[in-house]
Amino acid sequence: MWLENNYSPSTKDVLADLIKHYYDLQFSPAVETIVKKDKKNPKRVLRDVKKQLQNNGIGTKSQQALKLQHELKKEEYKSNSKHKKQMDAEQKFKLKQQKKKAKHRGH
Repeated sequence: MWLENNYSPSTKDVLADLIKHYYDLQFSPAVETIVKKDKKNPKRVLRDVKKQLQNNGIGTKSQQALKLQHELKKEEYKSNSKHKKQMDAEQKFKLKQQKKKAKHRGH
C-alpha cells in the first residue's frame, strides 16, 4: 500500500493500520537461537585478570582498616538513628491517642 506510492508512513499511519488489521496477523511461536560468545584476545584477558589481582584497594592496610571501622560505625549510627526515629514516632502516636481519648472523656 505505502510502497506502491513511494510513501513513507508516519507512526500514526502504522498504528492505525496495525489496529485495523490486527486480527489478520499471524504470530509464530518464539524460536530459540544460538548466541555466540564474543572471542576476546587472550592477551587482553590475561591483562584484565592481572589488573584485578593487583587491585587491592586504595591506601595501605591501616587505611583500609580505618575505612572498614568507619563503615561499621556508619552502619551502627544508621541503625541507631532508625530505631530512635521509630521510637519517637511510636511515642508521638501514643500521645495523640491519649489526647484524643481525653477529649472524648469529659462528655
